[in-house]
Amino acid sequence: MMIGGWRFDLTALLYLNSLYLLLILLPLPCHIRNHKIYMEVAKWAFWIPNILGFIVNCMDMVYVRFTDRRTTCTIFTEFQNDNNIANIIVQSMVQYWYVTLFALVIIVVLVVCTRKRWHMSKPKNNWVYYVIESVLMLITVYFVVIGIRGGFGKYTRPITISNALQYTNAPQETAILLNTPFSLMKSLENTTYVHPNYFTNEDAEQIMSPIHIDEIEENGRLGKTNVVILILESFSKEYIGFYNHHLDSGQYTGYTPFLDSLLAQSITYAHSFASGRKSIDAMPSVLSSIPMLIEPYIVTPYSTNAVSSIADCLKKEGYATAFFHGAPNGSMGFQAYARSAGFERYYGMDEYDGIEAFDGTWAIWDEEFLQYYARTMDTLSQPFMTAVFTASSHHPFRVPKQFENKFPKGNLPIHQCVGYTDYALREFFAYAKQQDWYENTLFVVTADHTNAQTHSEYTNAKGLFEVPIAFYSPRWNQGELREKGAISQTDIMPSVLAYLGYSKPYFAFGEDALTKNKQHPYAVCYNHPVYQLITDSLLLQFDGKDICSVYDYITDPTLQRNIASEPDTEALAMYLRAYIQQYIYRLTTNQLTVDNNGSESR
Repeated sequence: MMIGGWRFDLTALLYLNSLYLLLILLPLPCHIRNHKIYMEVAKWAFWIPNILGFIVNCMDMVYVRFTDRRTTCTIFTEFQNDNNIANIIVQSMVQYWYVTLFALVIIVVLVVCTRKRWHMSKPKNNWVYYVIESVLMLITVYFVVIGIRGGFGKYTRPITISNALQYTNAPQETAILLNTPFSLMKSLENTTYVHPNYFTNEDAEQIMSPIHIDEIEENGRLGKTNVVILILESFSKEYIGFYNHHLDSGQYTGYTPFLDSLLAQSITYAHSFASGRKSIDAMPSVLSSIPMLIEPYIVTPYSTNAVSSIADCLKKEGYATAFFHGAPNGSMGFQAYARSAGFERYYGMDEYDGIEAFDGTWAIWDEEFLQYYARTMDTLSQPFMTAVFTASSHHPFRVPKQFENKFPKGNLPIHQCVGYTDYALREFFAYAKQQDWYENTLFVVTADHTNAQTHSEYTNAKGLFEVPIAFYSPRWNQGELREKGAISQTDIMPSVLAYLGYSKPYFAFGEDALTKNKQHPYAVCYNHPVYQLITDSLLLQFDGKDICSVYDYITDPTLQRNIASEPDTEALAMYLRAYIQQYIYRLTTNQLTVDNNGSESR
């Protein structure tokens, strides 16, 4: 990893200093190179790129722990609509003061040590001077190009982020040896989605098709059952006692007593996974069954594609639809996506009356906003389909003053926030039970992504994606924990539509998980820079060309033994290749709905 880190650092340094090197090596007359203005320009050509590169690298000293990947250029699109981003940055600089101080010290040292101007002596022979300087420049340019490409030889391809895999044992380790300037510059190349050509498009369609036509239940509940989807910020499955009675020698209780009781009455899954690692991955995955592969869909150039969603499908059947998020309207691009996905109404901080409930950083506190969510549903005509995205279990991990020391703090800052949001959920359901729409509602509970975790089985390539997915109806007599197969957030939309008996074709990368006979009982996710397919026993990792790792996580929960050479996984790999090809092809050709799909008449 150290050798790999040097390789990527060298490439980044050469990128950052290419203009400076050119300025000091150009074979110009001495009076030009010694001119005060020229030397000042060269100095700033050195300072600005290196200082900016160091700053973004320091930012990822903090940010990587939440994303397990280096920041790319999508970060600028991700937060472009957040008006409070300056406040968030300032708070982070204060909270992580030691990183801020470290950056300032290094920047000061860099400037102090390089502020003195150099001076070139006048050559005795101009002809010899120009020849030597020209040869020196050409040699330097050659080696700079070699360094930027990452090696010698005509068959050497320019070094990319995926090359980091050859120095690591697990995908999340690539964030350690990579550097942020390199990741930012490589993501500028805009070659993120290249058609892989694993199959013909027709053959890929036969292996894996996102067009759903033949799964219609004859006696559905369409027109009768409301749908409420709760997306909980950062609720890793590790925090929930219901799933983890085996941890800490059977002594683990978790931080969610109410959610534990709700899950006991729900249909939920032992192997359930998020489709991404960021909040902006969740909306497309949960509501539109569009996973995050390579980059978050919302920040790709294809985010203006036509998409469908649970709301879009049910709106056509007479459902009232609304999306709720307590952050400032426009934050994270949620409002824009809700609109494109067909939600009729959006309720954010602008609609909430009572700014005193603002947490000072992100959004309205969960207790107040979930009560507002429930009260607003009282005003909607039935049937309705709504979704809410909570916010309080988010960095900087604070709870309202009146709740300080009320919830177990555990050994991570987020734990008391999880306890607070669990309390807010309890209050939400207590209110909902008194309303006439409650008995006729299907509730779906999931999380957007995981957060910091402590147990070894949750800190590896599988555990980093484990979130709860549960379906609950007040009319069900008992719950069920299903251990067969694996599901992901993209299975929520097909499951809801199948439960309701939706009778029209629709587009979704997932499948109905409420049936006990899921055709492809897998979860697919992207763990930068590899694709992952997860079954109820195996984790398969694919680098875009070959299977690089296979783990039996039942017998090897910490993923120490790569058994890629042992099990027959070709059928799984074929499905994953078809899945990837379908995603890239349909994303880049604007075929993410049935209406925009040429196969709709099959």
